[in-house]
Amino acid sequence: MTAFRRPMIARDTRERGRVSTPLELLFDLTFVIAVSLLVNEFGDAIVAGDGLRAIGPFLMTFFAIWWAWDQFAWLASAYDTDDVPYRLLTMVQMAGVLVLAAGVPQAFEAENWVPVTIGYAIMRIGLLASISRAAMTDPIARRYVIGIAAAQVLWLLRLFLPTEWMVPSFLVVVLAELAVPVWADRAGRGGIRFHPHHITERHGLFTLILLGESVYAASVGFRDALAEVDLGVPLVVVALAGLVILFGLWWVYFSEPAAEGLESRRSRSFLWAYGHFFIFGGLAAVGSGLEAVIAEVTARSGAGAMAASLALAIPLAIFVVALWAVHAPLLGHGWGRAATSGAAALLLAGSPLLTPVVGVLGVTLVVAAVVVAVVVVMLVRNARASTRTVGDTLSGEVG
Repeated sequence: MTAFRRPMIARDTRERGRVSTPLELLFDLTFVIAVSLLVNEFGDAIVAGDGLRAIGPFLMTFFAIWWAWDQFAWLASAYDTDDVPYRLLTMVQMAGVLVLAAGVPQAFEAENWVPVTIGYAIMRIGLLASISRAAMTDPIARRYVIGIAAAQVLWLLRLFLPTEWMVPSFLVVVLAELAVPVWADRAGRGGIRFHPHHITERHGLFTLILLGESVYAASVGFRDALAEVDLGVPLVVVALAGLVILFGLWWVYFSEPAAEGLESRRSRSFLWAYGHFFIFGGLAAVGSGLEAVIAEVTARSGAGAMAASLALAIPLAIFVVALWAVHAPLLGHGWGRAATSGAAALLLAGSPLLTPVVGVLGVTLVVAAVVVAVVVVMLVRNARASTRTVGDTLSGEVG
């Protein structure tokens, strides 16, 4: 039975067996809806030939989704009491996610940010009420309350600005939001008391959500294509290549021992956390790119082959670079890993140049081949490292 109310204090960072709670998993389901609508809207914009204009709404809406999820994840890792008030306030945040999700189409089609902002405000109010329980005794939580509340006021005031100020004001408030955790952590020795294994599991689960949305977006594109054209070789090839790409992305992301890195280098957690905006954003955009590629190979797109190729390749290049950038400071990756990631990113970003020669189908196959190559290189490197470790251990035992 859940206690009606427990004191909200920082949890033990070495707590054994700490995993995501059923409440956190339920909370994530609301983000499935928000991300799905976002990916579909962006994919439809690309297919309609309006992808360049949609980049701004995509990034701004995705920031709201990512940051609301991110702050809940980190603060839950530190303070989750799982009592009745905590559960009810989490439900309030879930309601905010659903309101935000409902406003995604208006943000894309009419650049109306009122529903998204209101949904975001509901989420933040729920989070503020929850974390305020710890603010009585914890100076870090107190600063979080002050900073989040101030940033939320800025978001609401932004609605009264002229349209031409929307992007500049967005950047200003984003900087304010990102500064809050840095400022809050300085109030206590060692910063917020997150659990490294719990927080990496939470990020892994959100990664699975994004990969799942890419699968769903590709499936929707496949379904829509079959409603207008017969099943042909190009469509089958794209579907298989898309599956290989998504499976490869899953493989390389979950091969990084991030929990161990965060446990030994907690001071670098901000780089790891903030860098996930680019990892997650890249994964979300891959789903839209696959939708655009499917529409192009079935001649249902108004974007053109080059636009579809770019929509798939560029997010993948961003993902590869961001994955290396967030883990290198934690895990001490050498120049070999940097060279591999850099070469893969260049090949991915440059692959659309082949579109006039091999078409969007050929580019998709090249992209899939690069992703497979990254997985193979990673497996070879890990096998060599494992062999060296075993050899060192045996040498030590003999000595």
